[in-house]
Amino acid sequence: MNAYIFPGQGAQFTGMGLDLYEQSPEAQHLFEDANAILDFHLTDIMFEGSPEALKETKVTQPAIFLHSVILAKMLGEHFKPDMVAGHSLGEFSALVANGTLTFEDGLKLVSQRALAMQKACELQPSTMAAVLGLEDRIVEDICSSISGIVVPANYNCPGQLVISGEVNAINTACEALKDAGARRALVLPVGGAFHSPLMEPAREELAAAIENTSFSKPNCPIYQNVTASAISDEGEIKSNLISQLTAPVKWTQSVEKMIADGATLFTEVGPGKVLQGLVKKINRDVQTAAAVMQQEA
Repeated sequence: MNAYIFPGQGAQFTGMGLDLYEQSPEAQHLFEDANAILDFHLTDIMFEGSPEALKETKVTQPAIFLHSVILAKMLGEHFKPDMVAGHSLGEFSALVANGTLTFEDGLKLVSQRALAMQKACELQPSTMAAVLGLEDRIVEDICSSISGIVVPANYNCPGQLVISGEVNAINTACEALKDAGARRALVLPVGGAFHSPLMEPAREELAAAIENTSFSKPNCPIYQNVTASAISDEGEIKSNLISQLTAPVKWTQSVEKMIADGATLFTEVGPGKVLQGLVKKINRDVQTAAAVMQQEA
């Protein structure tokens, strides 16, 4: 069975999407539509912007979404997913790819999500840290023992868990995690505590936008970050998408469940190869691939 997976924030690079724009009139049209919907020239930053400009949350999220969604459309008849999943932001790309959301609605929600998260980040100093070489259970126990807000945020693969929270609590947790034997506990260059209770203001703002957006019956199940299980009901998809901002991304568990449900090939649709690497660390026996645009006749 074919599983298509969509990357999240961090996969961006200068020049992303330019090949799609240059090779396909349809892709060019979609990129120009996106500029009009967003009311700024996102393509200029994607194709020629500095890494710093691309790192801004309000730019990064729609940029990765656009790259992924347009690439999925350019796969044409080769795009036949039995199941989809996306890492954090990538969940929105996956929902457009499987027909739950329209291109325009997906882009508007991603833009609103990015702006709401940016605002939440500015309310309180917060950050995230990558923890390598410890069992999830040990990381969870240490986080719960620290005063202040620090929680598991991204279960990326066995031995790689990202934590999220207040700056002081993260720093204290990193020292405790190193003492417990973590190979690394490294504070990440991000502007806020994504997938933690500190994103509550953003969750409330996004909830209103999601509730007012029409969701269609998906063409295939999506394995959502919050539940790590196959979801096909539009109401459940909405609810999980809202919860996602303050809940951990259960990527390890999602991939394991997809494999248990029959996935044998995972194709990453979007910039970079991060998810292919994570899938291989979760289960080295499954096949992974990068999506490649089909040349137009």
